[in-house]
Amino acid sequence: MFRRITALLGAVAGLVLLFLVVVPSAAPTPKATPAARASAPPAPAREPVNLPLRALAAPADLFVGTAVNMDWLPVQAEYSDWIGTQFSSVTAESALKWRVVEPQRGRLDFGDGDALVRFARAHGERVRGHTLVWHDELPDWLTSGTFTRDQLAQLLRQHVIDEVSHFRGRIAQWDVVNEVLAEDGSPRDTMWLRALGPGYIADAFRWAHEADPSAQLFYNESTIETIGPKSDGALALVRQLRAQGVPIDGVGFQAHLILDQPPPVSLQRNLKRFSDLGVATEITEADVRMPLPPDPARLNAQAADYKLLLDACLQTPRCTGFTVWGFTDQHSWVAGGLFKGYGAADILNDRFEPRPAYAAIRADLTAAARSRGDPITVAR
Repeated sequence: MFRRITALLGAVAGLVLLFLVVVPSAAPTPKATPAARASAPPAPAREPVNLPLRALAAPADLFVGTAVNMDWLPVQAEYSDWIGTQFSSVTAESALKWRVVEPQRGRLDFGDGDALVRFARAHGERVRGHTLVWHDELPDWLTSGTFTRDQLAQLLRQHVIDEVSHFRGRIAQWDVVNEVLAEDGSPRDTMWLRALGPGYIADAFRWAHEADPSAQLFYNESTIETIGPKSDGALALVRQLRAQGVPIDGVGFQAHLILDQPPPVSLQRNLKRFSDLGVATEITEADVRMPLPPDPARLNAQAADYKLLLDACLQTPRCTGFTVWGFTDQHSWVAGGLFKGYGAADILNDRFEPRPAYAAIRADLTAAARSRGDPITVAR
């Protein structure tokens, strides 16, 4: 009930902000052409284009979110307007990673995290903390230092306690551990596993809960959308943590999809497996990169993939959030050249123009609200 009230209050805030900023309406879906997958269904003729995504998601009791690049939030009005108006949840893309908050040992810098929390509060948005324990993006002093097992355990504990305590009561949900499994479902070989053994995962959840008992604590993982060895391993891990009484509240499915690979058609059945364990699930980092250049067929196939992800969440009990990992190609991690020959992964292009994927998400949220009998204001 609290989450539904929070989402509805966020939707009201979004409607108020519409009087202050101009929100681009959804771009029309390009003329259908043959595609590798079924093209996304056209948006209803009477879709409520006057409402932001957050207002459309609220009747479905769903947080709709985006990752936020703090280099641009304070300085680019169009970027901040979209974030403040369209979304009910924000995730720190890099601002809360260990290398950022403690670049020098013992010197903590929460400036960007504090700024994101202030922005979210001003716009009625939930904040997701990403991420406390990861094998990547660690500070140089940590990875290049020589520490004993006990020293590493103490450093990790202190990091978790320091960060969660600083944001106690202000960050609603933390990705406590991130990407702890290999592709075959076995524990990923990391500095934490080698030094501390697999028990570091349960310890991290207990430390985070100690620092903020009110925060939701998530395990966040990549490439577990499809039922298979890795998602089976994730399911076994969550089941084990629950059996041990570890305070784990949910599982994040990253959902970084690739257009020329098979879509995760078993996602809804997979989400349900985790929901049946009694934990929440969320799509936490959705994007769909494609071979360049984009064309109408690829853009429609991309829209179908975004719809598949959102549909699976909407159809799953305890799926509480749908977050895109950035919403515009202008500030996309994919557009940075990390994936040669691929890009155009987001629901807006680099000119902040909506793609068919944006229209598909709007249409899907609208249909979900109508199927529940919830009132939606329709533009005429």
